[in-house]
Amino acid sequence: MSNTIPRQDVSILSAAKNGLLYLTPNDWALVVDKAVRMQFQAGDTIVQKGKRTQGVYLLLKGTASVQIPSRGNLAIGAGEVCGEISFLDELPATADVVAKTPVDAYYLDRPTLRSLFELFPHLGSRFYQSLAGILSRRLRELIGPPPVASPSISLKKG
Repeated sequence: MSNTIPRQDVSILSAAKNGLLYLTPNDWALVVDKAVRMQFQAGDTIVQKGKRTQGVYLLLKGTASVQIPSRGNLAIGAGEVCGEISFLDELPATADVVAKTPVDAYYLDRPTLRSLFELFPHLGSRFYQSLAGILSRRLRELIGPPPVASPSISLKKG
């Protein structure tokens, strides 16, 4: 693999507004170096509901649909993460994630991430802070916007 490809990949992943926001350029270089690059065709299942993922997927190219029962679908794209809930709680995935277009992704399994975090504790801290931000944003999107406070009307006698 040429040196320009990982640099381009790092650029795409680090520029994502809904990705692992707290990772530094050095963190990204470590992550990309240890990750396994995978490809999915449109219609392929990336994460299967009810199965443990054992890791996380970082989408590099393409789009996927997170199919949330009773809530519809959430589109994710380049730089975004999937499989994070199963990765965090080590339980089966809560939704299917299906490639809508051809998808290139990096996969990081739990043992690889643990070894990186042991060697680079600050990377682990930034990684988990990023996952917390992603989950918070997604939960807020599912719940919907907060109600707009209506101005109170005061009726005075007088």
